[in-house]
Amino acid sequence: MQATAYTYDPESRSGQVLLDDGTPVPFDAAAFDAGGLRLLRPGQRVRIEVEGPEEDFRITLVTLQTL
Repeated sequence: MQATAYTYDPESRSGQVLLDDGTPVPFDAAAFDAGGLRLLRPGQRVRIEVEGPEEDFRITLVTLQTL
């Protein structure tokens, strides 16, 4: 799934992404660390992996979207 980085706190390594419909979804340090990133800037396109039911999923991985 694709999204756009919305917020990112480098100290906690957590933040939020915006889904393409504008819905903000939080991610934690474990999801950020799983993607191997060192920094994330608002506006960057990212790829996310999620788990759980569609109405209440959680992000398990955040990485940069590449073409």
